[in-house]
Amino acid sequence: MGEGRILRASRGFGWAGGVPVASADMTEVLIATDADAVFDEVDAALADEATRVVRVRSGSAVAEVVADSSPDLVVLDLQIGNMGGIATCIHLRNEAGDGRLPDVPILMLLDRHADVHLARRSGAEGWVVKPLDAFRLRRAATAILSGSPSPEAQAPAEPELVTDVNPA
Repeated sequence: MGEGRILRASRGFGWAGGVPVASADMTEVLIATDADAVFDEVDAALADEATRVVRVRSGSAVAEVVADSSPDLVVLDLQIGNMGGIATCIHLRNEAGDGRLPDVPILMLLDRHADVHLARRSGAEGWVVKPLDAFRLRRAATAILSGSPSPEAQAPAEPELVTDVNPA
């Protein structure tokens, strides 16, 4: 993974040759967003001693990073400049289906409740509707990584508070 593609790796990593390196037992989360505020919220919620968060600013860069490092979780912002989160999710699913990329779990960051349908159809395992908060982000990421549905997927929630894990 070249250092030009990684814009920032957060806590829980070391450096080797100018590139962030995680220990073998460390969880790696890749976030694709061009919004600094979104990255800061995800980083604050998910990064710790056992988890590193790596960022790319474009949807088109995600597949290359997935091929290079096979992150444990990919977080896609719906609104990314050149290749949005839905298109990126579909691309990752198609490439994994054809055996060209590893199949990685995907958490979508959605702008509104109406986007849940798109996240489901694109093959994302889970989603959080903005505005983001650390508790819901961590709960959704933990549920996806453990393979269990989030509490919001089991009970009705208000549209602006929906966090869900795709049951399919």
